[in-house]
Amino acid sequence: MPLIFDIALTHIAGRGRQTLVAVIGVAVGVGFSIAMAALMQGGQDDFVRQLVDTMPHVDITDEQRTARRQPAGDAFATVAISGLRPRDDRRGIINQTAATSWLESWIPGRFAASLKTQGVIRFSSREVGAAIIGIEPEREPGVSPIVGNFVEGSFSALAAGGNNVLIGDTMASRLGAGFGDTITAVSAEGLTRNFKIAGLFHTGTTARDEGEAYVLLKSAQILSARPNAINEIRIKLDDPDRAPAVAQRAEAELGYKAVAWQEANESILEALVVRNVIMYTVVGAIMLVAGFGIYNIISTITHEKARDIAIMKSLGFPESDMRRLFLLEGVAIGAAGSVLGGLFGVSMTYALSLVRFEIAATGQEMTRLPIAWSLMHYVIASAFALGSAAVAGYLPARRAARLNPVEIIRGAS
Repeated sequence: MPLIFDIALTHIAGRGRQTLVAVIGVAVGVGFSIAMAALMQGGQDDFVRQLVDTMPHVDITDEQRTARRQPAGDAFATVAISGLRPRDDRRGIINQTAATSWLESWIPGRFAASLKTQGVIRFSSREVGAAIIGIEPEREPGVSPIVGNFVEGSFSALAAGGNNVLIGDTMASRLGAGFGDTITAVSAEGLTRNFKIAGLFHTGTTARDEGEAYVLLKSAQILSARPNAINEIRIKLDDPDRAPAVAQRAEAELGYKAVAWQEANESILEALVVRNVIMYTVVGAIMLVAGFGIYNIISTITHEKARDIAIMKSLGFPESDMRRLFLLEGVAIGAAGSVLGGLFGVSMTYALSLVRFEIAATGQEMTRLPIAWSLMHYVIASAFALGSAAVAGYLPARRAARLNPVEIIRGAS
C-alpha cells in the first residue's frame, strides 16, 4: 500500500501545473459554496428569528376555526339553512378569567391578554387608520417586541395610568404630532377619547410603526363599548418549537382559534425549504464542474502512463491496485482542494461579516450581512468535493485496470 501512495504522488507531482489548476478549481468551488451557504443560512436564521421575536408564538383570538353550529340545526332536521341574519356578537373571549387562570397553570412561558379594535387616530386636520390595542402594562413586556424599541419616552409611561398612548414614530410623522401632544382616537362604534402621546417606538416593521397604537386595556374597553372584554391572548414560549402542541391544547380546551407561529407563516417556511434545496443543488453543480477538471487530469495521466501500467501489471500488480492508484490520485486532488477551499471559505465568510450598509431612509440604521458560522457547511462542501473527486478518479481508474499489458507492450515496441 505505501508503494501505491508513492506512485500516486509521483504521478500527481509529474503534472504539477495541471494538478495545481485542478486543486485551485476545487478550492474555489468549496470556498464559494461555504460562503454562499453561510450567507443564505444566516439570512434564513435572521429572518426566522425576527418572525419569532416580533410575533407571538401562539395567538389565541375570539374567532372559531370552523363556523358555529346554528341552533336551528340542533332543533330541526334541516338540510340547509339560508337567510339567517347575523347576530352582532361583540363579547370577545368568554370567561376570560377562567381562561387566563387555566393558561397560567401550565403554559411554559408568558402570555398577555389584550383587546384590539380598529379605529382612526386624529391630530389637527390629519387622521390615519390604526389598530387600537388595549394592553395590561404589567404583562405586556413578556410578549411585546416594542418594549425595548422606544426612540422617545418609554413603555413604563403607560403603566403610570391616565389617558396615555404609545404610537410608532412613523404614525406620529404622518399625523404631524410629537411627544407630549394630545391626539384623538375614534373607534368603529363612533366613540372618541383624547390621549396624550407618552412614547414613540420604532420597530422597523412598517405595519406596526404606522398602524398600531397602545393604550390601557380599560381605556380600549371604554372606547369600543366592550366593558371587561378581551379578544386576543398572545403567548411567548420558552421554547418556540413547542408552539404547535401548545396551540392545539389551548384550542381544544378553550374552543377558540389558536394559531402557532409556524402555522401563521407556513408558506414562508416552505419557501425557505425550497431555497435550501436550490442552494445545495448549486453547491453540487459547482463541485460537479470541479470534478470535470479532476477527471481530465486523471484521464490524461492514465493515457500517458499506459506503458507504466502495463509494466506494473506484468510485475504482478493486480487490477485492484490499478484502480486504487488512480482513485487515490483523484481523492488526493479533491482533499487538497477541500483544505484550501476551507481556508478560502473562512476568509470569504469573515470578509462578508464585516460588510456594513444603511437600510433606513433616514440613514440612521446600520446593519451587517447576516452570517451563520457552522461546521456543517464545511463538512457538506468537503463531502461534495471528495465525492466528485472520487467519481472523477474512479472512471479512469477502472479503464486503467482493464488495460491489457501484452497489447500495450507490443504496441510500444
